[in-house]
Amino acid sequence: MRTAVLLGFRLRQEVLEWSGAWWFLLTLVVQAVVAPLIGLFVWSAVYPDDPSIARYYVAVILVTLMTESFEQHTFSERIYDGTLSHELLRPQPVVIGVIGMNLAIRAWLTLLGAPVVVLTGFALRAGFDWSAVLRSTPYIVVAAVLVFLWTFLLALTAFWTDRVHAVVGFGSQLIFLFGGTAAPIGLLPDTWRRVAEVLPFYGMNGLPAEIAAGRRSGGGLGYQLIWVVVLVAVVTVVWRIGVRRYTAVGS
Repeated sequence: MRTAVLLGFRLRQEVLEWSGAWWFLLTLVVQAVVAPLIGLFVWSAVYPDDPSIARYYVAVILVTLMTESFEQHTFSERIYDGTLSHELLRPQPVVIGVIGMNLAIRAWLTLLGAPVVVLTGFALRAGFDWSAVLRSTPYIVVAAVLVFLWTFLLALTAFWTDRVHAVVGFGSQLIFLFGGTAAPIGLLPDTWRRVAEVLPFYGMNGLPAEIAAGRRSGGGLGYQLIWVVVLVAVVTVVWRIGVRRYTAVGS
């Protein structure tokens, strides 16, 4: 209960603070939608008679906006400039502040990016079955958790290297390639498709987008939750090792 109250307070605080940086948030929206739009144009040209391609990529844009994470900026920089020390001394878990900022940024991205999603859907006449969109809701929620855990895990490498942005950038490319943005998973060669369906990246993007677009009726929530458990365990271990190293060097 106390954790929920602290998270709610931090979320409200971050939403208000980010309200003054709408111009910067717009650049993040543009950054988030560029890759799905490229995929949309490419695969719509390859399959011009398949309306589900347009629906799928409109859904990918929405899922991307709702799940983007930037912990390499919002968290790793605190390790580099030493302000993490202040966070460690507070009587609350450090992750409360990280999650609060994450949710605030996602809320603003979704709000500012909604017109892009709507206009793209209307322009392409990508009609959605709203029951499918509703079914995709729990998948999007778990996808958001997965992306956060993955990005936060990579951001923790800042305890050991000053090249955390390159590390997180590599992780983002894995989501792009195997998550269903570069190409819908079903269009990949069989070997790559089977690999993609086992890795966590499909659950971060392509799976909820396919369900929202009606390309898949359901299934896969258990696969997402398994990866949530795995990533939580790995993040916990890496965090403890990283904090011990951070404090050992006098920071």
